[in-house]
Amino acid sequence: MNAAASAAPAGPLVLIVDDDPSIREALQSLFRSVGLQTESFGSTSALVERTPVDVETCLVLDVRLPGVSGLDFQTQLAGSGRELPVVFMTGHGDIPMSVRAMKAGAVDFLSKPFRDQDMLDAVAAALDRDRRRRRERQELATLEARYAALTAREREVMVHVVAGLMNKQIAAEVGLSEITVKIHRGSLMRKMAARSVPDLVRMFEALRASATREPI
Repeated sequence: MNAAASAAPAGPLVLIVDDDPSIREALQSLFRSVGLQTESFGSTSALVERTPVDVETCLVLDVRLPGVSGLDFQTQLAGSGRELPVVFMTGHGDIPMSVRAMKAGAVDFLSKPFRDQDMLDAVAAALDRDRRRRRERQELATLEARYAALTAREREVMVHVVAGLMNKQIAAEVGLSEITVKIHRGSLMRKMAARSVPDLVRMFEALRASATREPI
């Protein structure tokens, strides 16, 4: 499969970028032997033109490439907000290169020639990282949808609940009766699908940490 493939992959996908056709072919054969789908590219510019698909994906990237280098492309990916786990490979690597790549979030940095199993292990780790990222993103989207369904008063009460205040204390803070606070509290717990206050606190912290929503 190459960049011109028309059918969207149905399972985990490995994107390969190397200017050596023989390396690309060998890696495609290796990944396909364990049931992984692949797409290969001769440069980072060719990869950029590809439309992302919604499957678990990782990038096997050569450090030295024509045009934009692998390390610079990793920086560009991070700057664009695309969270794509990267496994680097190089025939001319050095310690500063590997340190830079790993500090920037690379899953692994393999020197050519590498053992097939080392590459397969690195790709498995990268795909697992992307799988967890996608699951966490979906969980956050669910939390955001639940939070959006709360009324303004329920959100206000929620802030005090996660701060550890009792109903009587919350009532004094917001100027409501204790029974009214209890009703709002029960409603927000149901809407958020929170089983307990610690569960609600975890949800609240996840929402607050998200950069994609309005501040709580």
